Amino acid sequence: MRAVIAEDAVLLREGLVRLLEEGGFEVVDCVDNGESLLRTVERHQPDVCVVDVRMPPTFSDEGVKAALVIRQQWPDVAILMLSQYVEERYAVDLIAGDSRGIGYLLKDRVADVREFLEALRRVAMGGAALDPEVVTQLLVRSGKQDPLEQLSPREREVLGLMAEGRTNGLIAEALVVTEGAVEKHVTNIFNKLGLPPADQAHRRVLAVLRYLEHGTDH
Repeated sequence: MRAVIAEDAVLLREGLVRLLEEGGFEVVDCVDNGESLLRTVERHQPDVCVVDVRMPPTFSDEGVKAALVIRQQWPDVAILMLSQYVEERYAVDLIAGDSRGIGYLLKDRVADVREFLEALRRVAMGGAALDPEVVTQLLVRSGKQDPLEQLSPREREVLGLMAEGRTNGLIAEALVVTEGAVEKHVTNIFNKLGLPPADQAHRRVLAVLRYLEHGTDH
């Protein structure tokens, strides 16, 4: 798999290059700012980008802004945000609508190299990888309680497949049911999670975030 790294800290950037190459990735380019990231993605069309949230020139949100542009212009390019911070203003927008090929991990909480590489591969193949702390902060931002225990076993199964980034059609194939049946389950999930129709753009991602935070407890 072909990867691009966007990280302004030289030591961390070089460390990531070696780590990814030893893990079987081909690192096609390394950049240290958002504008360069967009140019290299356009040129190389990599399978996945590892992107720091805060990069030059302002060290605020350049990385995640560039990631949003990538999602819009090159939706087949997967993105793994690797940062010290949860940029709440843009994080939900990054994942909303289509959670396939998206990851958000916190640097200080990456404790196992093998798990990191597995998460990167999962994201590159269209899955999702979100740090629980990221999930917690975004759920706090949403201001809603978690009623996951109200879901039926089948609804939790559907939600688990949503968390893997699968569309309703792919969920139907996996469960050997009709897409209409899946749509009914998804509607029930949204209702039970207290996500009103007005939140159409964010209901799917908030449902997935709640599953990722609490799904292993059910």
